[in-house]
Amino acid sequence: MSVRIGPIVLNQPICQAGLAGYSDRAMRLVARRHGCPYAVTEALLDTILLNGGQGLRKSLDINDDDHPVAGQLIGADADSMASAAQILHRHGYDVIDLNFACPVKKIKNKSRGGHMLLDTDRAIGILKAVRDALPPSATTTLSLRRGFDDSAQSTDRFYRILQTAWEYDFAAARVHGRTVEQKYLGRSNWDFLAQVKRTFPDRVILGSGDLFCAQDAVRMLHQTGVDIVWIARGAIGNPWIFRDVAKLLAGEKDLPPPSIAEQREALSEHFSIAMQIHGEQLAGRRMRKMGIKYARFHPDAQQVKQQFIEVRSLRDWSAVLQQWYATDAPGVWPVANAADEVNESDLTCAATS
Repeated sequence: MSVRIGPIVLNQPICQAGLAGYSDRAMRLVARRHGCPYAVTEALLDTILLNGGQGLRKSLDINDDDHPVAGQLIGADADSMASAAQILHRHGYDVIDLNFACPVKKIKNKSRGGHMLLDTDRAIGILKAVRDALPPSATTTLSLRRGFDDSAQSTDRFYRILQTAWEYDFAAARVHGRTVEQKYLGRSNWDFLAQVKRTFPDRVILGSGDLFCAQDAVRMLHQTGVDIVWIARGAIGNPWIFRDVAKLLAGEKDLPPPSIAEQREALSEHFSIAMQIHGEQLAGRRMRKMGIKYARFHPDAQQVKQQFIEVRSLRDWSAVLQQWYATDAPGVWPVANAADEVNESDLTCAATS
């Protein structure tokens, strides 16, 4: 079941979303090992890219195994966003995704992310500037929430921005079913996603919101008609979600949870790559919260979770694997919405405000 984003062909209609503090190259590569055909970076702040130095080097972290990949860009100024998009394009990102969706307050207050849904002229100016700055062959996409709030005026602004993106030859749009004011509370409005797809049947729409397990992802595809599901919180500590979506779409019904051996393999690889990227100390801090999410699949989830909370180093990580993952056994399925336990404070949209 292939789908396209511009010239890019995906063998499955699924992608790993960008999540600050989580979806670095380590998470992306582990997801790819388990069937993820397309991934998006954490939101990269335009000013960090333009200032160069260590922030730029950390932002431009892809390698030959990490394709196709979208560099997600967030900012408030058209010229800065255009220049930052050129940097990402030069460094080999396959897609440039503009983030007009992030609801986090410190971003909104600086007229970035979801604030664009209140400032249509600014949003359209950025769309035009980025598209004009890139060669015609460059692939651009847009991320939006369904509105800033539930007002009819907000919906009108949403459609004006989206229609302009099509006019400027954007290849696809990701639509999150919550408003900016909702942040991560309440249910994602999948009916709105279906409405968007009906309005633009020939355009590529990625749907997001409330995708906590493989069954949710397949249900969204069938219920809304979106072309691709954008899996965010549901992929944290669960790279198997991509494999399982593909199985369900192929008609398989038996989806056993990952075994202890499969979990150990993913945990070992994830920490190893994270350590190569960040060094042992920072990897230890970042991987604590990843380990907590992985622990949901272990039969002794609460005890394993507590052990991961104490991790500070490779030695600590290895000790948890030795104690809890040395002997193979069946894993367990966590409750369907367990991925929703991610704290909003973890979901900041850029490395700095």
